[in-house]
Amino acid sequence: MATVCSFFGHRDVGEQIRPALAAEIEQHIAEHGVDTFYVGGYGHFDGMAAGILRELQKKYSHIAVFKILAYIPTGNTEHADDPTHTIFPDGLEFVPRRFAITHRNRWIVEASEYVIACVTFRYGGAYEALKYAKHKRKTVVNLAELNKHGGE
Repeated sequence: MATVCSFFGHRDVGEQIRPALAAEIEQHIAEHGVDTFYVGGYGHFDGMAAGILRELQKKYSHIAVFKILAYIPTGNTEHADDPTHTIFPDGLEFVPRRFAITHRNRWIVEASEYVIACVTFRYGGAYEALKYAKHKRKTVVNLAELNKHGGE
């Protein structure tokens, strides 16, 4: 059975978080046996996580990376040139479009044992997903909190 780690972060997370994110991902692979990763595919944090995972797949060929879609892909989809495997959660096609990301995020949390986040604001989809992960007692690392406390 796969051990799943997912990611939630604000769209505008800066590049300064990249080394900490890469180290945390590698630690989850080496120490926690994570072999499957779910990314949302929106914003800079998701893109950064996906890029790091593509690099780490060269070292850890057993890991799998999936982009979890919030919307049914269309013929001219933005995912056409993305080599990452995609999953469209069952039942999401019945959710009103304005709630699709929230439902997708909850699906991701339910399917994950671990969550790596970079959430600094107490609003938005990333914050709500992180709050839900904590409520569901998932193992959560918020890089924004580590960075804040590490710099004091």
